[in-house]
Amino acid sequence: MKHVSKLSTIAAVLVSVHLIVFCAGFFGPYDYATQDRSYPYAPPMHLHFIDNNGGFHFRPFVYALVANQNIFGSYTEGKDRIYPVSFLVAGSKYRVFGLFDCQTHLFSVASPGRIFLFGTDGYGRDQFTRLLYGGQISLLAGLLATVICIVTAMSLGGIAGYFGGWVDVVIMRVAELFLAMPWYYLLFAARAFLPLTITPLLTFFLVVATIGLVGWARPARLIRGVVLSGRERNYVHAARGFGASPWYLLRIHILPQAYDVALTQTALLIPQYILAEVALSFLGLGVTEPTASWGNMLGTLQQYHVLVSYWWMALPVVMLAPISFCYYLLASELRKRSNVVAL
Repeated sequence: MKHVSKLSTIAAVLVSVHLIVFCAGFFGPYDYATQDRSYPYAPPMHLHFIDNNGGFHFRPFVYALVANQNIFGSYTEGKDRIYPVSFLVAGSKYRVFGLFDCQTHLFSVASPGRIFLFGTDGYGRDQFTRLLYGGQISLLAGLLATVICIVTAMSLGGIAGYFGGWVDVVIMRVAELFLAMPWYYLLFAARAFLPLTITPLLTFFLVVATIGLVGWARPARLIRGVVLSGRERNYVHAARGFGASPWYLLRIHILPQAYDVALTQTALLIPQYILAEVALSFLGLGVTEPTASWGNMLGTLQQYHVLVSYWWMALPVVMLAPISFCYYLLASELRKRSNVVAL
């Protein structure tokens, strides 16, 4: 029960984070691509409850940012007017899960006020909104690439383990080749051969397919081992004696024994593939501007003055670390649960 409770807690945290990210239009106050050149590299704004005269406000508010004309990217708070934070307000149009249009945002402030919880980038775009929208690309890339990888591993590992012989030899030698390759360099090489003038959507799917088809070898070897053991079970022999086909045996009796292994590998691979997408986009080989992803958001840190002057531009890293940690905790708990079930 302790494992189940901890597993449920970790899963609930991950589901909550993913729901927030995939509902970025609702939680973000602005459109991710909208530029406001009046606020380049504006710092994160402070929420206040006590105004300059000592008065208390039940609703949080922000002061306007006043740019320092002598120093680029330097701002002070203008204390002459407050902008209370309003909730469930109408704003820029966005699509919910890509299905229908909506204009309701969780919070914002009245115009001409602006609220930048995580600051802005060099074009004055709200970093909080871009962080949420960028998570859609990076997290979805990790999820889809892992699905491709695990489906490929289940198929090839199952075939190799069940049929054996030359089929097993060929598949395992190919798997060893993929294991020996430095897969990050393979990703860079594969992306470099793709056309540069393609749409962000096509780039996204090409990157996902490339990432997903590179890492199948390790989980395939693990699944093969489970299948080698499972095909010798008495009930499998009995089903074969009654005329069951190899594909039926694999689908119904053997591969289900590998689900725990596949689930654990899924939890391990998702953060790796998220990092792979971030690395490719960071180097300009993944999804490019104006579409936001955590990788191309971090790409601005390649400029030294941004790296040393605007710390909030590194906030995608702050998101990557706990999400990856939660996935590794999930994999650890799944491994413990499978060991308990096996005993």
